[in-house]
Amino acid sequence: MDVEAVVGYVFAWLTARVAARGAERAGEAVDAGLDAGLERIGGLVAGRLGGDPAWERAGQEAEQGLEEPSERTRRRLTDSLEDAIEHDPVFAEELRHLLEASGRAVAVDTGQAVAEGGGDALTGIRRPAGSGGTARVHNSGDARATGRGSRANSGIEEH
Repeated sequence: MDVEAVVGYVFAWLTARVAARGAERAGEAVDAGLDAGLERIGGLVAGRLGGDPAWERAGQEAEQGLEEPSERTRRRLTDSLEDAIEHDPVFAEELRHLLEASGRAVAVDTGQAVAEGGGDALTGIRRPAGSGGTARVHNSGDARATGRGSRANSGIEEH
């Protein structure tokens, strides 16, 4: 299971909830666009990790308006999630099911890729065009193409 992706989803869920509360306080209409898959993933993780110091810190950073958790918070939240997945097979299976059902693709901290002599290099995501769902690439590595007919991509490629 891609725990780093789950951390990204959970932090997006936390920041969306902060934004919704701010809009409500300002008397603005709240966009119901918080995607149902993200809501289910965030809710499941909140139910399991609520009260965990890493979870609390992630919530504080979302309240501060950060777009991404700090590196330390990301590591701590990843550790807490991995622990929960290892020790709670029911939680792990529910989370796996929600991730598969969400149609999300994520690439995080990819390495380098080099294509030579007509080859392809990709450090992001390749998926069929019109496949639906969402895709995100964070901290993509360098993709380099050398030689005739070579191609490189470090983002999202739909074919």
